[in-house]
Amino acid sequence: QVELVESGGGLVQAGGSLRLPCVASGFTFSEYSMTWYRQAPGKEREFVAGSGSSASGHSTYYGDFVKGRFTISRDNAKNTVYLQMNTLTSNDTAIYYCNRHVVYGQGTQVTVTS
Repeated sequence: QVELVESGGGLVQAGGSLRLPCVASGFTFSEYSMTWYRQAPGKEREFVAGSGSSASGHSTYYGDFVKGRFTISRDNAKNTVYLQMNTLTSNDTAIYYCNRHVVYGQGTQVTVTS
């Protein structure tokens, strides 16, 4: 079965950086698009970033709010997709989820302090 396990969250000061890995299993990783979503307290889950399948050349796409601060990448040999987040603000405080189609991981908490 499909399993997604995120890690790398934590407490960071505003202006800082974090890198979130998501390790996937149960499917041929390179053949699928992978995405990151986030959900802040009291808000709906929102799209953060996506990495296309091998058929798309692993094209990348981002939510409007990212504004060049985040980068999604993947290592197909390790079945891992990463979210590099720079210049973090308190607005980035949320639980970050890895996603493939209808499956989400358990999430990893990111808290940005000012």
